[in-house]
Amino acid sequence: MDWNRELCEQWELHWNDQVRDRLAGLTDEEYFWSPVPQPWTVSPRGASTAPIQAGSGEFTIDFAFPQPDPAPFTTIAWRLGHVIVGVLAMRNATHFGAPAASYETWNYAGTAAQALEQLDTQLELWLRGVRALGREGLAVPLGATEPAFADAPMASLVLNIHRELIHHLSEVALLRDLYLHTHGAAR
Repeated sequence: MDWNRELCEQWELHWNDQVRDRLAGLTDEEYFWSPVPQPWTVSPRGASTAPIQAGSGEFTIDFAFPQPDPAPFTTIAWRLGHVIVGVLAMRNATHFGAPAASYETWNYAGTAAQALEQLDTQLELWLRGVRALGREGLAVPLGATEPAFADAPMASLVLNIHRELIHHLSEVALLRDLYLHTHGAAR
């Protein structure tokens, strides 16, 4: 069995058949919209009141350590920022030779179109890296590169990243549905 192909197809099937079309036409209004007051989001530098405003560009992403309980609601902008940076870009840097990335150094997208471009780029890097691992690369223990998965093989991380992508991008789709049904917008 070609496990690299199977792992890539797991994500690509979901992306091509369910997710990508749901993201098409994402507007800036949807990107920043929140059904509740004071969400965590991506904001122009200096506009947020979050304890931590991470990012290196004109826009920052909201955080706090420790995270409040309950955690604040997060917008599509925040969720895409998390997926782009925390789920993909940091792993692409650690495992596949992409440029270093962190929440603190990322240049967050100020528009939905920019965020979707960043997402497409990071997904392409991720899938190229997973394909190149080979059977041996999937079996390598992660060790210190991934403390939460130190004793697990790379295949476990790949499965976890795909679960994270499915989880968070499903949340984005749900928020788009909620926006549509509360604002009467047509897609």
